[in-house]
Amino acid sequence: MAPGPFGLDPAIWAILRLLLSLLLAVGLIFNGALAQIYLERKIQAIIQDRVGPIHTGPWGLLQTFADAIKLLGKEDIRAKLTDHWFFLAAPAIVFSPMLASYVVIPFAPGVVGADLNIGLLYLTTLGSMTVLGIVIAGWASNNKYSLIGGLRSAGQLISYEVPQILSLVTVVLVVGSLSMTKMVDSQPGFEINLLVLPLAFVTYFIAGLAETNRNPFDLPEAESELVAGFLTEYSGMRWGLFFVAEYGEVTVVSAIVTTLWFGGWHGPLTDIHPLLGPVLGVLWFTLKTYFFVLVFMWIRATLPRFRIDQLMSLCWKFLIPVTLVNLMVTAVLVLAFPTSKIPVAIANWILLFGFAALIPVVQRRRLSAVRHRLEQRRELALATERSG
Repeated sequence: MAPGPFGLDPAIWAILRLLLSLLLAVGLIFNGALAQIYLERKIQAIIQDRVGPIHTGPWGLLQTFADAIKLLGKEDIRAKLTDHWFFLAAPAIVFSPMLASYVVIPFAPGVVGADLNIGLLYLTTLGSMTVLGIVIAGWASNNKYSLIGGLRSAGQLISYEVPQILSLVTVVLVVGSLSMTKMVDSQPGFEINLLVLPLAFVTYFIAGLAETNRNPFDLPEAESELVAGFLTEYSGMRWGLFFVAEYGEVTVVSAIVTTLWFGGWHGPLTDIHPLLGPVLGVLWFTLKTYFFVLVFMWIRATLPRFRIDQLMSLCWKFLIPVTLVNLMVTAVLVLAFPTSKIPVAIANWILLFGFAALIPVVQRRRLSAVRHRLEQRRELALATERSG
């Protein structure tokens, strides 16, 4: 084992590194969730020309802390006909995989809980477990709206895992490793994977929005039609735990994007000192991660919710074919040019522009089909009225 900073014993440094990674993970989850709630309220208020929280604490900074205390003090109410143990276990089933995901995320040089050589596989496996907790929450609630929300989530998350994993496999082909640390090491300076695999980034980010149940993919908890979906029967801190897990998942997806496409902890001055380097690495990693968290919030305030048929069509008829084509092209070029990433980058940028050009074409065809169906219904109604 390599010695730690300032010549620390390797065994002591391993323990300190694990504690530091754990503290960073807990801080990103719990304090990060409080900060993200405040940021989301303020950002949406600015976009919607409102003020947002201002009364509790300076600039409303203590509003989310007050909400957390309120949730902790609320009575945990449970309907009589719910399935007791599954109902109680569902929030933990959703929360635990999200918390475990931080084990393999490299925050800075040497600051990682466990540098697994299959770190990316570990993350995708944990990500697929979230659907289990949501489906159990919907079924155990003994409520038809909750059950529909859980089933919607099952269809949505299982479907969007396909383009998400295909996008990740594209990065693995170029980097040649499943290790999260090696993903970062392969992007020194300005040689970030975004410049090589932009289409994989776009498709992964869209699938990440769906995997975290964020707008415009928040159908499992659509208040306008399902009351609150799988959350309808939950109250108090069990309800809050679902939302902490959601914000934690947003942070995990943003951290994966930062690690795989934006150089992870790499930034100015990260290699100048054995102690100052990791500190600056954590700073750069956090800033990049929270930039994408802000993009999640911006999208929530901008895009309307899809219908369930639109959501599934986007995945199976559009995203999956695009990611398969991207994977095939990347694999062929990696085999043909094993020592250069330039052909892969050129092909991916061409595919990205084709992807962007294809969206309005598909949208126009969809609108034309809708108008045609409406016209047929109108003609049928007029024919029925005349014959009657």
